[in-house]
Amino acid sequence: MVQQTREQWGTRAGFLMAAIGSAVGLGNIWRFPYIAYDNGGGAFLVPYLVALLTAGIPLLILEYSIGHRYRSSAPLAYRRISRPAEAIGWWQVAICFVIAVYYGAIIAWSASYIWFSVTEAWGDDPNGFFFGEYLQMSETPGGVTGYVPAVALPLIAVWVVVLAILALGIRKGVERANRIFIPLLVVLFLIMVVQALTLEGATTGLDALFTPDWSAMLDGGVWVAAYGQIFFSLSIGFGIMVTYASYLKRKADLTGSAMVAGFANSSFELLAGIGVFAALGFMATAAGSAVDEVATSGIGLAFIAFPQIISTLPFGGSMFGVLFFASLVIAGLSSLISIVEVVVSAVQDRVGLGRLQAVLMVGGVIALVSVLVFPTHEGLYYLDVFDRFINQYGIVLAALVTLIVFGWVLRRLPVFQEHTNAVSSIRLGAWWKITLGVITPILLGFMMWDSLRAELAENYGGYPVGFLLSAGWGVAIGAIVIGVVVALVPWRRADRMAAQDAERLKSGTTDTEEGDR
Repeated sequence: MVQQTREQWGTRAGFLMAAIGSAVGLGNIWRFPYIAYDNGGGAFLVPYLVALLTAGIPLLILEYSIGHRYRSSAPLAYRRISRPAEAIGWWQVAICFVIAVYYGAIIAWSASYIWFSVTEAWGDDPNGFFFGEYLQMSETPGGVTGYVPAVALPLIAVWVVVLAILALGIRKGVERANRIFIPLLVVLFLIMVVQALTLEGATTGLDALFTPDWSAMLDGGVWVAAYGQIFFSLSIGFGIMVTYASYLKRKADLTGSAMVAGFANSSFELLAGIGVFAALGFMATAAGSAVDEVATSGIGLAFIAFPQIISTLPFGGSMFGVLFFASLVIAGLSSLISIVEVVVSAVQDRVGLGRLQAVLMVGGVIALVSVLVFPTHEGLYYLDVFDRFINQYGIVLAALVTLIVFGWVLRRLPVFQEHTNAVSSIRLGAWWKITLGVITPILLGFMMWDSLRAELAENYGGYPVGFLLSAGWGVAIGAIVIGVVVALVPWRRADRMAAQDAERLKSGTTDTEEGDR
């Protein structure tokens, strides 16, 4: 069977833009500022930096190494390492499927709010407007009772854009899009931050964010929060970076690229913290309240707190809103593209479809599920529970299992270290194997145990048990089952490639594929 030549990035800069675009997402803007504020303020930057250097960048390098060495999607790359490990790859593909179907909905909301910002459509009640008039949210979760055209139309538009970019391919689609998205995102957000810094009370917000509480360094929960933030914000643990690195050329600086992507992501998070808390400081000052009374994160920050800020601004509120929500849209699109690409690449490798066929088939199914579930009166309930369980018991658990399997069971870290050192400017030492073999697995394990303990003690969000079992635990466990079942299906091409890899490993050859020459 003749292999098709695998697509490649046009330039290293193109790959870096795409990797940064994947990492810089909604969580950077609406999660990091509050996490930092709630965990020691300026002092949080210490454990955050430690987490970046001991978990974030080492994990990035590992995923880059796997993707670059095997020039394959996550399932095929893992199977070539060890046949049972293929299940982890399909598990990550299932996780990406779930994330993609709800992530698109948040981007659609943000797109709607660009226009709402111009007219300040939420009036005097942003909370009631968002949940009632816009989402038309039902009082209780359950079966679908009706659809909301105001959400469905922008969601369809989001999927048309994403699938069109993916259909154009890695170089002409994904790379070109991110070359536009990332500089545009930085420019838009910088303008917004500068505008926020000129507001009355901005320094109050910044003081609240950056005033260090050094006693927090003695709290283990603060360190866990730092590792959790790094983990969730760098797009590691669900096959994205394995997939993106598989499109790299043979000569690729893996460690240097990981350093650039890691620090660029963290720099944007810091910038987001400045902009968000400057705005929250203005809001607190205008309301005559303390910052901790208005500080929030997630959907509450984006669609309730920021509209309140926009309405309170003496001038330029519409522009401020347009900049903020446009930034959310661009950050979301660049991340959603990378998430869907994981599924597309895996299906291409498994079935042998061309790029356009795979995008239309795979992307079409994801888009269809997204449009059927989330522009409904119950859509927000499903989004909330999907996000909670697929993140806590999907991404984190899959990364933990990956490290245990590759680091402890198969003992492949030295192989990946050797491969990385052969192509990179910065050589990996023993610190890399220690962080991935000891520090990160222990911390991820503790995060899992702590989260599970809290989950079993009290129903998440006060949701009914039946709803959590179906939309929460059912989705998280279902992703694992799918990974195992798909991995059991015979895959002759993968077996042949694995046999060739074993021969190369035995002979000491570092070449992985002839097709990338």
